[in-house]
Amino acid sequence: MWQPITTAPFDRELELAVIEREDIHALIFPCRREPQGWINVTTGKRVVINPTHWRAWDECHELQTRPH
Repeated sequence: MWQPITTAPFDRELELAVIEREDIHALIFPCRREPQGWINVTTGKRVVINPTHWRAWDECHELQTRPH
């Protein structure tokens, strides 16, 4: 479930999204909130984005990585 970006925790892998006109546009890589802004967990580089919502990366991608 998506949460408002104002409640995003620090130092945790998150999936970020921008919701425009009722459409969800989610980033395809995990991000981490830091005092300086958002960081791409995979590359360690800053992400210049103004996300509107977040959810835990491990929760939303658990089914994709789970063996069948």
